[in-house]
Amino acid sequence: MEAVWGSHKVTKLLASSFFLLGFGSNDLFQSRPKSQADVAALYATLVSNYSAAITDLYGMGARKFGIISPGPVGCVPRVRLLNATGACNDGMNRLTVGLAAAFKSGLATTLSPTRLPGLTYSLADSFAGTRANFDNPQAAGFMNADSACCGSGKLGAEGECMRNATVCSDRDAYAFFDNVHPSQRAAELGAQALFVDGPTQITTPISFKELAHQR
Repeated sequence: MEAVWGSHKVTKLLASSFFLLGFGSNDLFQSRPKSQADVAALYATLVSNYSAAITDLYGMGARKFGIISPGPVGCVPRVRLLNATGACNDGMNRLTVGLAAAFKSGLATTLSPTRLPGLTYSLADSFAGTRANFDNPQAAGFMNADSACCGSGKLGAEGECMRNATVCSDRDAYAFFDNVHPSQRAAELGAQALFVDGPTQITTPISFKELAHQR
C-alpha cells in the first residue's frame, strides 16, 4: 500500500478505518477452569493477551476498534450435545458473562487515552445482545435455536458441515448454520443490533455507530 499510495496516505487511511475484532469464544471452548482462582487467572491472561494484540495494531496505525466479546457459547449445538437434555451449559455461559465484565474493566484501563493517545473503541456485549435468540427464538424469527442447519446426528452437531452433511431447507429459520457458527440471519440480526438499531446498553463507552462516524 505504501508503495502505491505513500506512507502519509496509508497512515491517514489506517487511522480513519474501523477495525472490528471478536475475541474469546475459542479460548472459552478450550478452557476447563476447576476453581475460582483458575477463572480469575484465565480472565487476566485473556484480557492481557487481547490488550497486547490491540496495542500492536495501534502501533501499526489503527485507531478505531469495535470489539465484540463472546456470545452465549454454552448454547452452541456442539456444547448442547454434551448435555443429556440438549440444554445450554449454564456454567460455560456464566464464564462468558464473567469474561465480558473482565473485558469491560480491563480494557478501560489498558486502552485509556493516556496510554494510547488517539485510540477510541467500543466494546459490545454479544452475550446480552444475542441471548434473546435463545430465550425467545420465535420472537427473533427462528424456528430452531438449538440445532445446526448443516450437520448430522443429534442436534446436527455430531458431524461436521461437509459435503455429505444434511442441510436444512430454510437456513434463515435456524440460529446456527453449523455446530458452532451462527446462521447468516443470526449474524445479520447481530450486526443490526450493534450498528443500526440495537439497545445502547450493549455497547460501551460509545456505540459502534458513533465510533464508525468519528473523524
